[in-house]
Amino acid sequence: MITSIFDKTRPLNYLIIAILLLLAQFAYFFLNGLFSNGLISIAYFIVYFGINVASLALVNFVTLRNTLTKNNNFAVLLYFIFLLFFPKTFQNGEVLISNFFLLLALRRLVSLRSMISTKEKIFDASFWIFVAALFHFWSISYILLVFISIILHVSRDFKNWLIPFIALFSVTVLFFAVNIAFDNKLFSHLMEQSYLSFDFTYFETVYQNIALSIYVSVALLFFINMNLTQASKPLNLQSSFKKVIFSFVLGVFIYVLSANKNNSCLLFSFAPLAVMGGNFFDGLQNKVLKEIILIALFVLGLFFFVMAL
Repeated sequence: MITSIFDKTRPLNYLIIAILLLLAQFAYFFLNGLFSNGLISIAYFIVYFGINVASLALVNFVTLRNTLTKNNNFAVLLYFIFLLFFPKTFQNGEVLISNFFLLLALRRLVSLRSMISTKEKIFDASFWIFVAALFHFWSISYILLVFISIILHVSRDFKNWLIPFIALFSVTVLFFAVNIAFDNKLFSHLMEQSYLSFDFTYFETVYQNIALSIYVSVALLFFINMNLTQASKPLNLQSSFKKVIFSFVLGVFIYVLSANKNNSCLLFSFAPLAVMGGNFFDGLQNKVLKEIILIALFVLGLFFFVMAL
């Protein structure tokens, strides 16, 4: 049933995901007492929901526009399921905002394969990554993907190697201008996030631990499948898939390094993993098996979501 709905791109699919996302986020806010501050809480809810919808739209756009999966909505569905696995993401505004900017950067980097306006795309991607780092410091690791993209496409022009540093200078100037207006509070907050943490004992319940274990297992399945099948992809798409793979690795890297670590930091790996998952389901010829795996993931997502309420 799920397979038959999402195996084609239909406007109905986006409506279904949007409604499910709205219900899930509302239930999480309501049952965890996150509406206690009245209008301020409602404003946060609306902003976070808008960011989640925009992020889903970006995942869908990058995937379909660049032919990273067949003409289906499996990637968007998987992204939503991953949100259910770790519902604390719904309230982590800084991670949500930072991830959204990284998705904007990924969109520009994947489109580099067209070789049109390459310098503008490198600057835009670098700019968004440095902006993302203002909300979650270790997002800055994503800048490695910019240099990987330069190597894959435009390494011969030395000017391209300088563009990320120009973007860094631009964001730095803007940041300190705004920081002065906020009496240096933004800089202090940024410094609080900039230390390394390898503490993985943050779990509040056993269900968070189990959710992480299953997510890691699913991630390994999709990641291994992507690496094994990448060589069979069309030559003009292989660089894009390499960027998706590196994007996932960097997303995990950000989670590992993050200060104040929790499962919501895994959000940075959701988009590339959803793309790899979409490819996994594209390659499954057995429709029954495909249906079973999708239903199992959805049910597990609902289970961990309910356990977090």
